[in-house]
Amino acid sequence: MKLHTIETGLFKLDGGAMFGVVPKAIWQNFYPADSNNRCTWSMRSLLIEEGDRLILIDCGLGNKQSEKFFSHFEPHGDDSLEKSLHANGFHRNDITDVILTHLHFDHCGGAVIKNSDGNPEINFPNAVYWSHEKHWDWALDPNPRERASFLKENILPIQESGQLKFIDKDDFSMDTISFKSVDGHTEKMVLPMIQYKERTVAYMADLLPSPHHIPIPYVMAYDIRPLVSIDEKSVFLKEAFENEYVLFFEHDQHIECCDLRNTDKGIRMDKSFTLSAL
Repeated sequence: MKLHTIETGLFKLDGGAMFGVVPKAIWQNFYPADSNNRCTWSMRSLLIEEGDRLILIDCGLGNKQSEKFFSHFEPHGDDSLEKSLHANGFHRNDITDVILTHLHFDHCGGAVIKNSDGNPEINFPNAVYWSHEKHWDWALDPNPRERASFLKENILPIQESGQLKFIDKDDFSMDTISFKSVDGHTEKMVLPMIQYKERTVAYMADLLPSPHHIPIPYVMAYDIRPLVSIDEKSVFLKEAFENEYVLFFEHDQHIECCDLRNTDKGIRMDKSFTLSAL
């Protein structure tokens, strides 16, 4: 097995929304805000190469939204999904599986792209798209709090393609990848757990968007069930520390991975490193 970090670009989100009740006086030390109170975040995917399968976890923002939509999030940077795949020696046609941790636009937007004619098309024509069935149903009938994050143009073309399968229903058939589901951020978000070089690499999605979300009260205002997130984080971090998991972060601009240590304030980040250093 080989793991490849795939950088799909940067974007901006409101710092207060990213840290909930945590005061700006604390979080701005790690994530300086612009004049609109927005901080810069990564959209970092993970590519798993094993045997004849090439598995992509999440796929960034994509290119098909309106100029007005993009103005709210200011996508920027030199990286893109296509460029990062090419830099690692791959093409989108090579992808055999796409795991969507959840269907918020910054995690699944790159699954469907705007072609040269301006029409939507599946970005990975030879891939099976994997989601959690209960989350899929949740996204198709969104609640008012999440409605702006679940975009039909990101979701319906996948269903219409016939390439959709469900992690909790169909056979994913890989012994080296398992899944946890969590319900605090959104209904049935999945966290892929990859066995790699005698370690477990946990793809954190939005349970822990960054290492600075490790303290238990640091929960995003985006979470639909913040108290559930707190419980899920507590359980996960205890397990991760005891089993020496490597945490892989989707959204931290600078820190790709870390391991954990126990302190008098609870579990915290120990060493940070890149996936290639494992």
